[in-house]
Amino acid sequence: MRISQANADDAADLARLLWLDTHSEEPPQLSLGAFAAELAQWWATHQDSHLAFVARLHRPEAVGMAWVALVPRVPRPGATSRLSADIQSVFVMPDQRGRGIGSALVDAASAHATRLGSLRVTVRSGRKAVPVYERLGFESSRQLLQRPAE
Repeated sequence: MRISQANADDAADLARLLWLDTHSEEPPQLSLGAFAAELAQWWATHQDSHLAFVARLHRPEAVGMAWVALVPRVPRPGATSRLSADIQSVFVMPDQRGRGIGSALVDAASAHATRLGSLRVTVRSGRKAVPVYERLGFESSRQLLQRPAE
């Protein structure tokens, strides 16, 4: 398995993985090709705040992905450069699950965010994945609250 930071050449692979991850929850409004073009355009304008990591086995196409969104925080007198990170859209092809690929992707994305100076890395997870994130060192926090959209 090889984990690497994705670049613009990986946009089609990332679009395919996003498509496979969400098509049953959110019926597609675009063809895969049109979505890939839209994702590439979106990523070009968000490349400073959203990084993607891909997993490959022996084939050239990616079998998994993890995104990390970097969020600049308001400066403080003692810390003028503050950053938070949020792990997003982790997905591994169903036939490749259970082999540590998702964990390796989350570790790579988290480590990269930490190297960039992130003070914390968060993730919003589905119930089934909570134990995986806990094994990777994520903890629940009573101080991290969310307000649903009205």
